[in-house]
Amino acid sequence: MNWLDISPIFLTLTVLIVALIAFIAEWLPVDLTSLSITVVLMILGLVSPNEGISGFGNSATITVMAMFILSAGITKTGILNIIRDWLIQWGGKNPTQQIFTLGMIVGPISAFINNTAVVAIFLPIVEQWSKQAKVSISKLLIPMSFLTILGGLITLLGTSTNILASGIAVQLGYPEFGIFQFTKLGLPVFFIGLIYLSIASPKLLPARKPPGGESLAEDYELKEYVSEMIIPPKSSLIGQTLRSSEIQRKFDLDVLEIIRNDTHFPPPLADKVLAVGDILLVRGSRSNLLNIKDERGVEILADFKFNSQELEEQNNSQEEKIAEVLILSNSRLIGSSLKDLRFRQRYNATVLAVRRGQELIRERFGKIPLKFGDLLLIQAPKDSFIGLQTTRELLVLEEKNREGLRQNKAGIALAIVLTVIFTSAFNFVPILVSSLAGVLIMVITGCLKPGEVYGSVRWDIIFLLAGLIPLGIAMDNSGTNQWLADNLLKVAGNLSGYWILVLFYFATSMLTEVLSNNAAVVLMIPIAVKVAETIGLEPLSFMYAVTFAASNSYLAPIGYQTNTMVYAPGGYKFLDYTRVGLPLTLTLTFTVPLLIVKIYGL
Repeated sequence: MNWLDISPIFLTLTVLIVALIAFIAEWLPVDLTSLSITVVLMILGLVSPNEGISGFGNSATITVMAMFILSAGITKTGILNIIRDWLIQWGGKNPTQQIFTLGMIVGPISAFINNTAVVAIFLPIVEQWSKQAKVSISKLLIPMSFLTILGGLITLLGTSTNILASGIAVQLGYPEFGIFQFTKLGLPVFFIGLIYLSIASPKLLPARKPPGGESLAEDYELKEYVSEMIIPPKSSLIGQTLRSSEIQRKFDLDVLEIIRNDTHFPPPLADKVLAVGDILLVRGSRSNLLNIKDERGVEILADFKFNSQELEEQNNSQEEKIAEVLILSNSRLIGSSLKDLRFRQRYNATVLAVRRGQELIRERFGKIPLKFGDLLLIQAPKDSFIGLQTTRELLVLEEKNREGLRQNKAGIALAIVLTVIFTSAFNFVPILVSSLAGVLIMVITGCLKPGEVYGSVRWDIIFLLAGLIPLGIAMDNSGTNQWLADNLLKVAGNLSGYWILVLFYFATSMLTEVLSNNAAVVLMIPIAVKVAETIGLEPLSFMYAVTFAASNSYLAPIGYQTNTMVYAPGGYKFLDYTRVGLPLTLTLTFTVPLLIVKIYGL
């Protein structure tokens, strides 16, 4: 028997189960996993070739792409720097006031700009703000992430999930969502979350990092890993360059500085010829220092007093500086090691340590594959940090210089985005048309350069959406959605409409914690609509419940990208998210369906 003789429902369910396992196990990046699913569906005949590639031409996919570009136009013109100044001026001194003020700023912004971009922009701002206010940053970052998620629910434009849900509604034969279609629901949900987080999170979140101004070197516990060694007259290193001696590669050392007769030589040092009496400031374990002492005849300066603050101030006052750099979710560095990337040569920067959640890696991290959310402690020339600030692979956790922003174009960029919103809100043109027109005008007016258009798109999200849409088509074509709906009603058929909404909300919330929010929407909306149609309830109410629940990711750092982004910078433990997020999740699980019934009816 071949697969052509097998029930399409059985085949679709098999693909669905394997897809769920693949997403959870992360065998491949999520975008490649979704594309693999599409290929399998076409091979099995569950979708036609045209249906298999339809995700790339779907209005939701193109609209999401356009919104990424419009968001970039806002950030490149420095509009958010003005908002940053408001935050610092009106932020207050106690955590409750700070979280409320932060929420009132990032929430409305997240309603119109992708919340991942908002967190990327505000992470270094909040870090500087927390130091000025002498508040532990761990009191602020989880609330900021949650508030951008809640803010994204206010309008259609807030997240790619909302736009995808609108596209699925069209596929199912319903009108596409308007920009403010669920604002009446999104606003009260946002304020419920804002009030809860402002009051509860200062009490529930521990101060994982000391407030304000501490040395990064101390934070990364480099005291036992930074030493001085001197080259005596009989050392085999005399006359060699660092490159030719291979001591950095062989002994897993990083030479941070060479001192010769009170002259300090910062990196790059690879071609510096070593001489008698040179003092090398190195990062390395004690065992490796003893090995190089035995093999190369160097002497370790036992009376070297490590002063992390002095090291940092000395570097930051000269041509060198030390800063933290975050690996972003769309970075091409993910999955590769620092050694494979030739990171030092590529960025002219030395990695001193790696923080992965609560884990601090200070030895042999050059061979460890990088992950999204990894935080690198980097020492580099100041010019190198300018290059790091402009790459989309990494996020330097310090405020960007205003010099690189096109502030004279800020008014134009804001007018373009407001026009896109206005024309779509009043149905002058579809959101797809207005957003693409906005992108074109952004480039024509100089708010964005042509080369920046492609770099501003989160291509991993685009390919994820394009790969998931055919799965929804296959579930509908094969009758899987109807089969699942019928069997669900056998279990929950005696429940009222409100409790069925609660059931879908809770199930979607749990699903989005282990999958992407986009995958949860693709899987759950068609089933929810079939259930609503079968029992004669309002399908739009069920769509809203699933759409809101898909972004209801507050239990873990891995369920939503913004949560992962703040994991290492906040020094959080895994359960910190659950401690704050579980009461919020339970509250919204019962409150959102109730609001849906009151506002939209059943």
